[in-house]
Amino acid sequence: MKVTFLGTGTSQGIPIIGSTHPVCLSNNPKDKRLRVSVLIEWDDYSYVIDCGPDFRQQMLRAQCKKVDGIIFTHEHADHVMGLDDIRPFFFRQGNIDIYAHERVIKALERTFSYIFETENKYPGAPSVNEHYIDGNPFEIGDIEVVPVEGFHNALQVYGYRFKDFAYLTDMKTVPEHEQTKLKNLDVLVVNALRIEPHVSHFNLEEALAFIKKINPKRAYLTHISHLLGFHDEVQEMLPDNVYLAYDNLQITI
Repeated sequence: MKVTFLGTGTSQGIPIIGSTHPVCLSNNPKDKRLRVSVLIEWDDYSYVIDCGPDFRQQMLRAQCKKVDGIIFTHEHADHVMGLDDIRPFFFRQGNIDIYAHERVIKALERTFSYIFETENKYPGAPSVNEHYIDGNPFEIGDIEVVPVEGFHNALQVYGYRFKDFAYLTDMKTVPEHEQTKLKNLDVLVVNALRIEPHVSHFNLEEALAFIKKINPKRAYLTHISHLLGFHDEVQEMLPDNVYLAYDNLQITI
């Protein structure tokens, strides 16, 4: 299984428009972060977790020619606003499978009503096959996916486990009974927004404590803001098995 980090930034990305913060002015390409998303590929299958407003750019950069489905963590704009850009895949492949909590799909139906219309549909609009996630494992391609429920402040969000790989973003709390789904991981990806505490995201200290508790073989930090600091400096601070993800990083599990 190959995982490509399409984007590792927070809701505004890095650099932030108009910001003069030193990280936003960095010339290091690892400090340039699009909105958070990953591409997961194995055999002939290709799935994306979340499709934010940078989705088109990310697909072009990754040279992705096929998407079998999109799995959503939650309905915030930085995770869903690229849905219209599935059109090239739809024109080649037909309806695109989407997987999400019922609440998230209802939000997508409101925001992208023209995609979900069944009568008098605009001929250039894409179409999707809706799959509701209720917390139970489900199958994509030929593998089982296990939803991992957490909370983004008070908002319910899903992370996902694919075999020995798990991806959690926009988490502030993960109930103990959900943490049991994360045993014996090869790779854990988890959000780490900044140094200072935040109301709806792990900060660096919380992310590292969570990683230590889950104890994967390797861990990668994502959903990063400029307030976490320069990539290279932060990486030097991290434990040996913890890595700061960056855009276009590819790992194999």
